[in-house]
Amino acid sequence: MSESPGQEATPDIHPQEELPLAIVKGKALESLPQDLYIPPEALEVFLEAFEGPLDLLLYLIRKENLDITDIPVADITRQYVEYIELMQEMQLELAGEYLVMSAMLAEIKSRMLLPRPAGIEEDEDDPRAELIRRLQEYERYKQAAEDLDVLPRLGRDVFQTSAEPPEQKVVQMPAEVELQDLIAAFQEVMQRASMYAHHHVQMEALSVRERMSIVLSKVDSTHFTSFSELFTPEEGRMGVVVTFLAILELVKESLLELTQGEAFAPIHVKAASRVEQPGAADAEPASNEPATA
Repeated sequence: MSESPGQEATPDIHPQEELPLAIVKGKALESLPQDLYIPPEALEVFLEAFEGPLDLLLYLIRKENLDITDIPVADITRQYVEYIELMQEMQLELAGEYLVMSAMLAEIKSRMLLPRPAGIEEDEDDPRAELIRRLQEYERYKQAAEDLDVLPRLGRDVFQTSAEPPEQKVVQMPAEVELQDLIAAFQEVMQRASMYAHHHVQMEALSVRERMSIVLSKVDSTHFTSFSELFTPEEGRMGVVVTFLAILELVKESLLELTQGEAFAPIHVKAASRVEQPGAADAEPASNEPATA
């Protein structure tokens, strides 16, 4: 069916569905039940809660901005009795101390309103004195309690937490052998060698290349050898110096590895992994390279 050119198309408008009043056990409730009973006490709102009759009196005095040392007993008694009657109308159980305070206020009010007999001396104490003393003492304790309540409390304002620290593994890297450590170790060897020094002068033919082969024969690539074990103190100063030069040459050519467990610890030596133990053919005659030291 076609529409006429002059007639505008009107969109279909669906009526909005009304929401249910409530959903009870999965079923929509459209209206309130006829037998629903709401007790009057369910709609009551309690704005103030007092800890006792002195707390109520202190509230009334602060509400009226009155001086606690000059209480108008008549007005305070009237407001106190009105509040007691309100509590009774709200079906609240009154503690006996509230009624005792009400009677005490009525007594003070009557003593202040009734004329005094002519025979009674004028210097009688103020009937409000005991009540004022109790109110002042209660006010001090109440203020102290409020000050303590403001302080942070564990479990209310501050919460204790505990966290396990992450497990940390200490990886101890071997210390690098410095030149100073090498010289210090050599000095120690020299001191031991000086104990075998003698005055007999004799030419000795020593070869650094031959001593390099001897040093390589004393070490391998799987075990560490103490630096001091490579020296023979009985050879004297000349032999120790040649052995030290041979070790320096081997380290320079990357044929030996020096390591140290920690700072100022003994130095250990082992052959490089790619170095094989030299044979007899690797050693050169001692006369090829005599030591000039």
